Amino acid sequence: MLHDSTGPYAFMGELNAMAISAVLGHFGVTVIEPVSAYRAGEMAEYRAVVYVGSTYDEPIPKPFVADVLSGKKPVLWTADNIWQLAREPGFKESYGFEPSSYRHEAMGEVRYKTVALKRFADNPTGLMAYGFLDPKKVAIVAEAVGPEGNTTPWAIRSKNLTYIGESPVAYIGHDDRYLAFCDLLFDLLAPATPERHRALVRIEDVHALTPPASLVAIADYLSSQAVPFSVAVIPDYRDPKGALNGGVPTHRTIVESPELAAALRYMLSKGGTLVMHGYTHQNEGRDNPYNGASAADFEFFRTHLGPSGAVLMDGPLPEDSLPWARRRIDAGLGIFAAAHLPAPTIFEYPHYVGSTAASQAIAERFSTVYQRETYWPGISSGGPVNYAESINLFFPYPVEDVYGWRVLPENLGNYIPVGYNGNASRSASAIVESARLNRVVRDGFASFFFHPIYEVGILREIVEGIKAEGYTFVSAASLL
Repeated sequence: MLHDSTGPYAFMGELNAMAISAVLGHFGVTVIEPVSAYRAGEMAEYRAVVYVGSTYDEPIPKPFVADVLSGKKPVLWTADNIWQLAREPGFKESYGFEPSSYRHEAMGEVRYKTVALKRFADNPTGLMAYGFLDPKKVAIVAEAVGPEGNTTPWAIRSKNLTYIGESPVAYIGHDDRYLAFCDLLFDLLAPATPERHRALVRIEDVHALTPPASLVAIADYLSSQAVPFSVAVIPDYRDPKGALNGGVPTHRTIVESPELAAALRYMLSKGGTLVMHGYTHQNEGRDNPYNGASAADFEFFRTHLGPSGAVLMDGPLPEDSLPWARRRIDAGLGIFAAAHLPAPTIFEYPHYVGSTAASQAIAERFSTVYQRETYWPGISSGGPVNYAESINLFFPYPVEDVYGWRVLPENLGNYIPVGYNGNASRSASAIVESARLNRVVRDGFASFFFHPIYEVGILREIVEGIKAEGYTFVSAASLL
């Protein structure tokens, strides 16, 4: 995995490399390094090479160019600096195309395998156009579509080279052309993979105040449909200001709610798998960013609400450290033990975000997480971490990532009847539609989560809709 590392936006090279290497982590171990460090003949040591261009006219080492053109290894090239390759004598004649310049017109769709995927039309980086393309030598893997039906290649393949005319991990959403990228990696690394479509469901934000009857009803329904499921449990519920409890400060663990603990054991008997969803899912003593209550606030990262009401990421908490995070993880595990529940072997960050120190502490206790991921510059390079910049990513299949975790996918989101704080509403039918589009990934998942505050009928609509799209539900435990 090679990336750019010069200029004022060098951090983007590392961010894109970490994101793409995480996706590649579905296929094996990935080594990340700056393209400037490439050694002649180095690609012979690997199954394939991916280069992500993010700095315009980053100097590309001549040995790398020569090794790409040797045709001995599959190469995936994204975005910038393809023109440096194309300037080599004989490239146009051999590979059958010539890049031109970036088009900046609105193109809000990418067609892949006859499926219309979404693309952020106002992507400011544009999309590569071509001055010449020989259809006898070049296969158009996917094409971008404009509002008038005008098209341009989004991804092409010629000989050993696959080229995507933009960064496939920028401006992504549930139904995005990023899914095409995730699937075409099979062509590069595992072309014999048979088609298979699996699904996951996770019951979210279960804590001491969750009505046990709602959990029993969910377990009964899912069991009746032979649907395994996960239960994300917050072991220690806290609402120090009584923000969600009528002004009454509230603190209760699952040990102090025996009916809730009994309901969790019942869920386990019906095919459930426990997931540790943080320790308290809040940060004592401050609004982070909402009200200090469990299941509402962030636990392992500092946040605040911006002028528009959207949640903004600030950086590690003042008390953040490896020992502090370890104490929280161990305290949570101790509560599961005291409640006579098996220790979870899967962790999920509250709101999917935590500091590098917290991630290290979690990795000491858990080898598997079940979430989306956030990466910051400095993590893979070993330099100081820059929390001012980040990239967020979901996966359509399990991966091994830069934190050393096995990451189980959550790629469809959750049911949200009314939007809030920058989160748009999301209907049951929208989740099912995302599952349909995710079928372009030949061995991918449809994975969503559901809060037990909503009616089982809504869960039924989602589960039955995903099944109708040809998915088979499996347990998270089966993916460890």
